[in-house]
Amino acid sequence: MKFKYSPMDWVFKVVTAAAALTIVVIFAGILFVLIRESKPAIQAFGVFKFIFSTDWDPVKESFGAATNLFGTLVTTFLSLLLAMPVAIGIAIFLTEIAPSFLKGPFGVAIEMLAAIPSIIYGMWGLFTLSPLMGNHIEPWLQNTIGKLPLIGILFQGTPMGVDLLTASLILSIMVIPFTASIARDAFQLTPAIVKESAYAMGATKWEVVKNVVLPYSKLGVFGGAVLSLGRALGETMAVAFVLGNNHQITKSLFDAAATITVTLANEFTEASGRIYLSSLFYIALLLFVLSFVLLTAAKLLLFKTGKQENPR
Repeated sequence: MKFKYSPMDWVFKVVTAAAALTIVVIFAGILFVLIRESKPAIQAFGVFKFIFSTDWDPVKESFGAATNLFGTLVTTFLSLLLAMPVAIGIAIFLTEIAPSFLKGPFGVAIEMLAAIPSIIYGMWGLFTLSPLMGNHIEPWLQNTIGKLPLIGILFQGTPMGVDLLTASLILSIMVIPFTASIARDAFQLTPAIVKESAYAMGATKWEVVKNVVLPYSKLGVFGGAVLSLGRALGETMAVAFVLGNNHQITKSLFDAAATITVTLANEFTEASGRIYLSSLFYIALLLFVLSFVLLTAAKLLLFKTGKQENPR
């Protein structure tokens, strides 16, 4: 049986297809520009040499991306490590513990955090969080965890408050609202009858959360983590205020470092010379590819997990 399409159906089909195609065109356009502008640096340094080189010397025009990649990956990983437990705790409190009159105000407050511009986070981090970290928190960490074997090396050096740890903490605060909001929505999709059945069998609130709510909504929580990963990888201004601009691979979290976005923000307008400017485009291209690969891998893992749980 064939269905006849009205003219509006065809218009709707064309418009929606064009909207979807726009994303592909924008993606391809960005990739084309980055590759074109990076070509001189690619020809000068190659791929593997540039990725693994720790050089960043504008005077000698010797550049490498290793230090920038190191700072980007470390701050992103630490921010998610710090943010995920807090975000999930917030979501559990809002959906399972908080009284009804608190759920609305707390939910709005969490969503408002996501609307704060990143430069505000950066200024707050520089003038408030950084002195607090350098004068109190980091010395305490150094005198406690810093004395442990192996892990203690991460807390060596002079606490200044402008370092990898402070930048990661700022990033974690910025991504908490995204993960918490999505996790809260995922928790609310847990069928009430399933939770009530668990309570009827004598389960405590903790057991209901651990054995019912979290397993049922883990895909939603993971989706929130993927969104937070994208935000953390691309953040610039907040990190630029509290990370410094040290092109070195450091062993301590108390040392300044550099990320790709911070390097682009600090040096792009001052770049002189064809190779210098092209190298900045090159690290931007690497960030573009890195973000695409990590987010694609996360999406595939999410899809695979969902398919295993719902084989039909």
